[in-house]
Amino acid sequence: MALLHACIQSGWDIPLTIAEGLIGAKAEHGGVGTYVLGVFLHFFIAFTAAAVYYTASRRLSFLKQHPLVCGLYYGATVQLVMHLIVFPLCAFHESNPIPIHDLLLGMLYKMVEVGLPISYSVRRFSK
Repeated sequence: MALLHACIQSGWDIPLTIAEGLIGAKAEHGGVGTYVLGVFLHFFIAFTAAAVYYTASRRLSFLKQHPLVCGLYYGATVQLVMHLIVFPLCAFHESNPIPIHDLLLGMLYKMVEVGLPISYSVRRFSK
């Protein structure tokens, strides 16, 4: 859902931008293979985020007991990790400061589109 939202909001070349984080500027002119790489990387990051939450929920039972609060918090955390750790390590080295509006809007999207589905899925399937 997050990838579809990003494509609708920013254009259908978002997977190329994601691939650019790994292979650099040449991804911008990549073909189908580069596009597929971007989609794969998107889902790899999403599944990794879900696996981290699931693993943490095995020891921290409140993650399963309070999926609304924990999911919203986790979505915000995912957004901050992406902007403070992942993006600076990417091949395109974005050095411009992120406008606060974009950071907060991205955080809201991640809270709803990433955090809540992960937390409620973990709660549902952990029983």
